[in-house]
Amino acid sequence: MGKSSKDKRDIYYRKAKEEGWRARSAFKLIQIDESFHLFKEDVRNVVDLCAAPGSWSQVLSRKLYLPTLNKSNDDDDDGDDKAKPPKIVAVDLQPMAPIEGVVCIQGDITNVDCMRQIISEFEGEKADLIVGDGAPDVTGLHDLDEFMQAQLILAGLKVCAHVLKEGGTYVAKIFRGKDIGLLYNQLKCFFPKVTCAKPKSSRNSSIGASLVFIVDFFSCTFIRFWLSFLFFSSHVFYAFTLTLSLLRTPTATALPPLLLGK
Repeated sequence: MGKSSKDKRDIYYRKAKEEGWRARSAFKLIQIDESFHLFKEDVRNVVDLCAAPGSWSQVLSRKLYLPTLNKSNDDDDDGDDKAKPPKIVAVDLQPMAPIEGVVCIQGDITNVDCMRQIISEFEGEKADLIVGDGAPDVTGLHDLDEFMQAQLILAGLKVCAHVLKEGGTYVAKIFRGKDIGLLYNQLKCFFPKVTCAKPKSSRNSSIGASLVFIVDFFSCTFIRFWLSFLFFSSHVFYAFTLTLSLLRTPTATALPPLLLGK
């Protein structure tokens, strides 16, 4: 289905076409990095969840892989040792066209074998950064859409439990609805700092869609064990994280701050 005239009038849609991005969502990750400095020099291993069509993977390639590759080539010309470029792994159920410096895995992020494949690409190392701009097919029923998106975020959290290193960063999309306070406090069980942000490139009509920016993952064997064991029952997992969130923060309904695009 072709893009509507409204999409074609959108400044970020036109800019994405001009700059060769696969989708306008690339600018969301760029603007988040400008505010939170995701792409640090010590970021070596990165995972892009629900990556198709690949705009965020393109950003990772251009911001992390290509600059290091070019620097390595310059050092090689000068006779210096090459610095290994970062490894980027993109995962999605749908096939994705190749991107330079990105390993594409067609798989289910809720599958343990998929996580093992990600770790194998990193040669046993953990990821420094995990990002995901995925969202379920919107039904128009806001409560259902919000619940499905929350489940997708928790699936990404399970990936973090297996793949993300201590002190790593997780970025994911959320639907900012009436139950966002609960999800916010569930995530606070595993990350000491959780921040909601809405980039300028996010459509004004999508006021219910935001991005959650999460830093400094707790490396806790107990939490990882329970995540792996309890995730198979969403109801048990819900009760478990709700209990932890209530223990950690008395004001479990407090909304996280909304940043960017004010």
